[in-house]
Amino acid sequence: MSYNITAYSTALFSTWVNIEELNLLFDVGDGVSSGLLQKARKIKHVFISHPDRDHITGLPQFVQLNAREGFPKIHYPKDAGSFPAMNNFLKQFDPHVIACEWIPIEDRERIEIKKNIQVEALRNEHVQCPVGVHKSLSYKVFEIKQKLKPEFQTKTKREIQEIVATHGRDFITYKTEKNILSFSGDTPIDTYSKWDGSEILIHEATFLKTEGDAQFESKGNKHSMLDKVLKMVSEINVNQLILTHFSSRYHKKEIDAAVLKLIKTYGIQIPVHVVYPGEIKRDILNASPINE
Repeated sequence: MSYNITAYSTALFSTWVNIEELNLLFDVGDGVSSGLLQKARKIKHVFISHPDRDHITGLPQFVQLNAREGFPKIHYPKDAGSFPAMNNFLKQFDPHVIACEWIPIEDRERIEIKKNIQVEALRNEHVQCPVGVHKSLSYKVFEIKQKLKPEFQTKTKREIQEIVATHGRDFITYKTEKNILSFSGDTPIDTYSKWDGSEILIHEATFLKTEGDAQFESKGNKHSMLDKVLKMVSEINVNQLILTHFSSRYHKKEIDAAVLKLIKTYGIQIPVHVVYPGEIKRDILNASPINE
């Protein structure tokens, strides 16, 4: 299935990513409501990576416009205190938003967002905190299917029905899952295997590794360097890559040159898409990749 993905992502200012067919939004940075307009109403589940302001300041407008009974469901890292504080404020500021749900989640927790579609939270190291404390998360989306076991594939429909009536459907099927999409949130590169097998990987690449980047990075929460992201992608199985969260210090041509150089260096063959600072990119996967 092809997904209509729309995103805005500029480090320090705003990040949000909408996957239309899944009624799913990752992060809620400033401008998400005006960027999506009526499409924002279709969103049922929001997964927020962490409480940095550039990832959450779109929440007041988004919730005010779209709150209805049981939706949207706002999933957030359970130990990040900004979210209960914002929830309490919004309920006083706009009382009707009480209808939406705020749900704390933690590492390895899975949430079903549609039939056969689950989102799994994964701890990352953007925010330094002890193991067991959850303040920054990445997310993976899985498609779950039940398939008929090989030994039953030659049975007739009537025989299958009789077996199910006696033993139950689980007796004749096995579960498969496919990692259809992954969203890194803000994170440094850590374990390559975390993203191995992602059909679509949306990964931050805040820095191009230019002079002064390392010094700037050392002062705050941890991010990814472009060269490390592309090196990782060259060594794992990913079908498509969307690069996000570039610093606004870089011009479009500078980003293009750096990405294309590293694609060649690491021999990357998959389509690579870039969300440039200050630009909303719509229907990303149907646009031409940078390495076409």
